[in-house]
Amino acid sequence: QVQLAESGGGLVQAGGSLRLSCAASGTIFRINAMGWYRQAPGKQRELVAAITSEGSTNYADSVKGRFTISRDNAKNTVYLQMNSLKPEDTAVYYCHADIIDNDYIRRDCWGQGTQVTVSS
Repeated sequence: QVQLAESGGGLVQAGGSLRLSCAASGTIFRINAMGWYRQAPGKQRELVAAITSEGSTNYADSVKGRFTISRDNAKNTVYLQMNSLKPEDTAVYYCHADIIDNDYIRRDCWGQGTQVTVSS
């Protein structure tokens, strides 16, 4: 059993900042990568940012220069620093992890989501 616990969402004015955290726990052998997706009402879920255990990163074009993803491998935790937030960033943000569990089974794991609302 692997669980992803997200925190850090909330309400913020346009131009403000938030920092999301996601901690993975459970029967984890290895985390290949972690990332953040978001989904606004009526829209498809989209990848925001991802990071491998080695530190390689990828970002959606819409957040480049504003968001930074980082990780603490010792804590199995990934962070998303979101600066210069815009109303169009409003969405539920979901943590994702590509995990190999202790039975050496690859798991596609999702958090329950944390709401980010940016007001103008």
